[in-house]
Amino acid sequence: MDSWVIWLIAAALLGGAEILTGTLALGLLAVAAAAGGVVGAAGLGLPAELIAFAVAAVAGLGVVRPIAMRHIKQPPPLRTGTAALVGRSALVLEDVSAYAGRIRIGGEEWSSRPYDETLVIPAGSTVDVLKIDGATALVYPRE
Repeated sequence: MDSWVIWLIAAALLGGAEILTGTLALGLLAVAAAAGGVVGAAGLGLPAELIAFAVAAVAGLGVVRPIAMRHIKQPPPLRTGTAALVGRSALVLEDVSAYAGRIRIGGEEWSSRPYDETLVIPAGSTVDVLKIDGATALVYPRE
């Protein structure tokens, strides 16, 4: 059996293993094995095949994989809209009870109610916004 056939079988096995694992490393080694197979099919001999495999493997694992992993591991998306208000602190403008209340988040006034409905938060207190429910902020007093 010619050596280039062995390289292509190795490339197919590595490619199949890559599909099962999703590590990206085995796929790059499959490409390197295919490069060794192409050199073998050209009839350049085993040393040239091994050199082609080694160069392609080092280039793939050392250059391509780190770049690809950086693109895969993107930072979390930027929170906008009401989701950006969750976790911020606010000033209580009117007493916040289970039925009514006003707070100021940044420069905006919001209707609010306590996250724990048994609480009454007095005006002038500082609270944390835990959730936005429609146009109402659910808040909890800071210690």
